[in-house]
Amino acid sequence: MLLNEIKGLVKREITLEWRQKYALSGILLYVISTVYLCNLSFDRIIDANTWNALFWVILLFASVSAVSKSFIQEREGRLLYLYSITSPQGLILSKIIYNSVLVILMSLICLIFYSGFIGYLVQNFWLFLTALLLGSFGFSAILTLMSAISSKTRGNQTLMAILSFPIQLPLLLTLIALSKKAIEGEVLANCYDLVVILLGIDLIVVVLSYLLFPYLWRD
Repeated sequence: MLLNEIKGLVKREITLEWRQKYALSGILLYVISTVYLCNLSFDRIIDANTWNALFWVILLFASVSAVSKSFIQEREGRLLYLYSITSPQGLILSKIIYNSVLVILMSLICLIFYSGFIGYLVQNFWLFLTALLLGSFGFSAILTLMSAISSKTRGNQTLMAILSFPIQLPLLLTLIALSKKAIEGEVLANCYDLVVILLGIDLIVVVLSYLLFPYLWRD
């Protein structure tokens, strides 16, 4: 039953996004223009640490732009309709799944343009891809929950950014550490501890969302 709910709600999210293609286009334009401006700001090839940190900062702010509208764009009447036909667990999980797919696609596009304009320094692509997937999912899960909370304050996006920062900071630091090892060419066997930390953060956020969102939804 829950799986059917999630499947239907994800299809709904895709339909709404397709009707508002300008929002997705705006996010992609933000990513591409930011990467290009960074390219213009450097007159030489940047070092690996700067390359790594800059990539995740761009991706973090792009994720905020992509996910911030998750609950904030929902009108009161639409939320009331969803309240009557679906469970809160199904709604929050469908939002997380859809936003994760959106951010993962955006992250891959960002990596392509970033590598084209700034340069490609990664020696272990598969390890970097692991960090990219886990990080994108983590950003999406955290921001989706924060978007739900901030929607209760009349759609205050500033509050969402403030609330999400303390939670995203350990995720971001772990991602930078793992991707740095990928840039240096480390193998996955030497990075299991960082991968486990990322998986743990992602799992904790999803479980908290599943358990806490019903109380928020009733308000």
